[in-house]
Amino acid sequence: MNRTTTGAAAPPDAGRRRFVLKAGALPLAAAALAAPARKARAATKTSAHIVIAGSGLGGVALANRLARELDGAKITIIDRKEIHNYQPGYTLVATGIWPVDKVSDRNADLLPGRVEWIKDMVAGFDPDANTVLTEGGQRVRYDYLVVATGLHLDYAQIEGMDVSAIGANGLTSVYPGPQAAQSTWLAMDAFRRQGGEALMTLPATPLKCAGAPLKMTFMLVDRLREAGKQAASKVNFHSALDNIFSVKPVNDDVLRRWADLDVPVTFNSKLVAIDIGARRATFESPEGERQQLGYDFIHVVPPMRAPDAVKNSPLAWQDGPFAAGGWLEVDKETLRHRRYPNVFGLGDVNGTPRGKTAATIKKSAPLVARNLIDVIAGGEPSQRFDGYTSCPLLLREGSALLVEFDYEGRLVPSLPMIEPLQDSYFAWLMKYRLLKPAYMAVAKGRV
Repeated sequence: MNRTTTGAAAPPDAGRRRFVLKAGALPLAAAALAAPARKARAATKTSAHIVIAGSGLGGVALANRLARELDGAKITIIDRKEIHNYQPGYTLVATGIWPVDKVSDRNADLLPGRVEWIKDMVAGFDPDANTVLTEGGQRVRYDYLVVATGLHLDYAQIEGMDVSAIGANGLTSVYPGPQAAQSTWLAMDAFRRQGGEALMTLPATPLKCAGAPLKMTFMLVDRLREAGKQAASKVNFHSALDNIFSVKPVNDDVLRRWADLDVPVTFNSKLVAIDIGARRATFESPEGERQQLGYDFIHVVPPMRAPDAVKNSPLAWQDGPFAAGGWLEVDKETLRHRRYPNVFGLGDVNGTPRGKTAATIKKSAPLVARNLIDVIAGGEPSQRFDGYTSCPLLLREGSALLVEFDYEGRLVPSLPMIEPLQDSYFAWLMKYRLLKPAYMAVAKGRV
């Protein structure tokens, strides 16, 4: 298959794709992705002021729902970002499947007109005074607060790392944004033409889209295979943990697949430093022993934590496993703050056992909206979240796994035509064609 470094290629097996379309699989999947229709509720009358910190998927989805379900409320969203990035598409851009312009939209097109939009960044929270502080010096008071700030990519923990250098000297990372994803593809495309030594990494912290490091590994091997350079290359995976994925059936399945693809894994090996010009990476064991490795290609996955505004506030976990990352202290079932009853959390910032994907927002945004409205009405939260998370795990172009799981790490498949650990063209088609429209429906509060 011929490719260019500036655009995305059409999916393979066009005949099979046309058959799936004619057979009605796309409408079936779209219906499955949509939430079941519910009887319209009468809007709850209130004069409460609700502040939403963050305009990612969680923030805009909640703003749209509350604008529809509340009558008389003042809703304020705080975020300077005017471009809304479809982050689940970054791996598609970074592996040459999508063009970069498919992952960016305007927040102005997603927010309801009646929402006040403060184009500033949150600098801190003072929940005892029911106040949000902005970088521009504003103090925004609220009656109710929803924290949906996302998380912080802590590249600073890796000595020598320079995000602006992604794309040069074999340095890649899919996480920072659309341009980094595009630069990652350019570097991957160059590497697959010559082959060599590749290092793939995984930190020890909670991650957004924890499947992305695995997808990048599978797709790199596939691109090398396409270019006829797989035999002349070595792809090594270094995990700072004793696993590569926290859900055991998925972990074991991927390790089996990588053994078949000759992708060895080094466990408890943490990336701590990188010399970009010399193309050398330093890994550290739990005992403090360090090893330097050369590479032609490296995919850096940064440690992740809560943004400083949350981490340094009273809203963060004060002890327990989520305290080190400064994650938001919420009840994992109601997503209500455990100490401040007029505060809720939504999305990546939450200190919960799992749930840092767009699929988590799809299920939890309606739940947070309902629980918040319950509290506004003088009651207690009525909805409970099970930690639902979903990951369309790319295996190669034209094939993927669709793994869905809950807080307990149990597989909870929702589509009868897809087995969680079975290669599926339909799962690929969902990732490639269906999930962006479903995401936009979630953002607009429709599902």
